[in-house]
Amino acid sequence: MSEIVVFGAGGRAGRAAVAEARERGHHVTAVVRDPVKYGDLGAEGVRVVSGDVTDASGITAIAAGHDAAISAVYDPGADPHDFFVSAARALADGLGQAGVGRLVVVGLAPILETPSGVKLMDAPGYPQEYRSFYLGHAAGTDTLRATATTLDWLVISPAGDFDHGGARSARYRTAQADAASRISYADFAIALLDEIDAPRHHRTHLGVEEG
Repeated sequence: MSEIVVFGAGGRAGRAAVAEARERGHHVTAVVRDPVKYGDLGAEGVRVVSGDVTDASGITAIAAGHDAAISAVYDPGADPHDFFVSAARALADGLGQAGVGRLVVVGLAPILETPSGVKLMDAPGYPQEYRSFYLGHAAGTDTLRATATTLDWLVISPAGDFDHGGARSARYRTAQADAASRISYADFAIALLDEIDAPRHHRTHLGVEEG
C-alpha cells in the first residue's frame, strides 16, 4: 500500500487515476482548485485538498509523506506554455523537497513521434487549432528533461486519443503516435498506476493504446 498524491484529480484522467489507485488499496490525496466542487471524490481512503500545481512550496507541503505523484493538470484560463512550464518546474522542485521519488504525468499524443519519426502534430492533416496547447505540453516535458533533479519522472499519453465512452478492458500496450489509436480512461489509469507500482520506463514520453 502506498500514499499517492494526484494533482488535477477533478478531471477525467485524474478521476480515473484516483479510482484505480483506490482499487489497488493505495491511499490517495486528491488535489483540486476548489474541494467544495469535488465532494464526490472524497471516498474512503481519499483526502481531497486544495492546491496550486505551479506553487513549489505548496506542493512540498501537500506531498510530504507520499510515495509517488500523478499530474493530470490543466488550466483553461492560463497560457499553455507558461502553465505547463511552471507546473513542471514546481513539481520537480516541490516533490524533490518532499522526498517523493516518482512522478507520472498525463501528456498529449500530438507531441509523440509517429513511426515515420514525425511528431503527430506535424503529420499531414492533423488538426492545428489547439497547436499552442500541444506546444505548451511539449515545453513542460522539455522542462522536466532539462531540470537537474533526482525525481524519477515519466510522461504517459494516449497514442492517439481517449475513447471517452470506453469501458475498462484491463489491456493496454505501448505504442507510437497514431491518430486512429484509442484507449479508455480506465485502461489509461491502469497504465499510470502500473508505472507507479512497478516502474519500467523512466524520463521519457510513453504512448499507450488498447491492447
